[in-house]
Amino acid sequence: MRPRFSEVLAGLDLPGLEQRSASTTTQTVDSILTKKRARTLEDFARLLSPAAAGRLEEMAGIAQRTTRKHFGKVVRLFAPLYLSNECVNICKYCGFSRNNPIPRTTLPVQKVAHEAGLLAAQGFRSLLLVAGEHPKFVSGDYVQDCVQRCLVHMPSLLIEIAPMETEDYRPIVEAGAEGVVVYQETYDRDAYADLHPHGPKKHFDWRLDSVERGYEAGFRRLGIGALFGLSGWRQEALALASHAQHLARYCCNAQLSISFPRMRPAAGGFQPQTRHLIGDRQLVQTVAALRLFLPHAAFVLSTRETPSFRDGIFPLGFTNMSAGSSTEPGAYSDFAADSWKPRREQPGEQFHIADERSPAEIAGMLRSHGYEPVWKDFDASLLTHEQSA
Repeated sequence: MRPRFSEVLAGLDLPGLEQRSASTTTQTVDSILTKKRARTLEDFARLLSPAAAGRLEEMAGIAQRTTRKHFGKVVRLFAPLYLSNECVNICKYCGFSRNNPIPRTTLPVQKVAHEAGLLAAQGFRSLLLVAGEHPKFVSGDYVQDCVQRCLVHMPSLLIEIAPMETEDYRPIVEAGAEGVVVYQETYDRDAYADLHPHGPKKHFDWRLDSVERGYEAGFRRLGIGALFGLSGWRQEALALASHAQHLARYCCNAQLSISFPRMRPAAGGFQPQTRHLIGDRQLVQTVAALRLFLPHAAFVLSTRETPSFRDGIFPLGFTNMSAGSSTEPGAYSDFAADSWKPRREQPGEQFHIADERSPAEIAGMLRSHGYEPVWKDFDASLLTHEQSA
């Protein structure tokens, strides 16, 4: 029987990897870059080193060429559609945390379908359905109904909801959803326990293994990520890379996507510790190193990042970008049609985005860089080719 990643992580010597990373020499980094591939987790750790930071331009160039080789000059655009901001968890960094005094709402299925139609009119053919974790308001039946209604407008649907048992995921797969996204938030067990004091989300291993249960239920797109800024960035990156490597090995019939979100302002006033913040150059180094480690994985770039930073970093390894996003349920109905921007403040949002450009503006930016924005999901034939490459 194959191990769950929770077992793998428990036996992983992250502090030792980080120490060896810190002592890496420039010569060791150069030997890895000569091969244009980080073949082991140890190699990946070396590329996160201070020594590798001095080779950032070369690393970024190799990462960009690797991405073009496997994905071409295309970027798939998608949008998140928030179903509900009701939540039973207390998460100190999240706007949806149950102790935050924000207006709460769960969209009726008809309103969800209406919002999906508005996004379709903007060009989108791929949606990520997102919801806070509240079993009373966001039940499996409700999610199934939302999936079925959204499929009228969207051929590609992924879900980012409370983790489930394998048998509870299956009806959602049968309803037509093709992927599941679960961010671990932080892979640091001690930090995780402090940040999630109440609610079912406090169970670290249960959340950690949820994408594997989703794969067993039939999902063929699996998304993971760490929320950088909650713990030390190198250890987070090492654990994230190990998680991705594990999924690539044991969930080989699925396409894997990895996201690198950074902390953004949200209700509740949480501020990450300065020592945990990851700077722009460090994030570039992380993305470039991971592209050399996992050349076939899809990388997701969030609207949490500023327009200038997104414009500069996407060619290094990103294949998917969100655009024209809102993190509040029902907000797309309040967007101005001519500019695709919100008409009002969004007090019920999960976090405030940094890139407020419309989908058309994002598509125009990509074209200006010689890239093709792809509105629908990659064809099944392309997905099969990527997995066999």
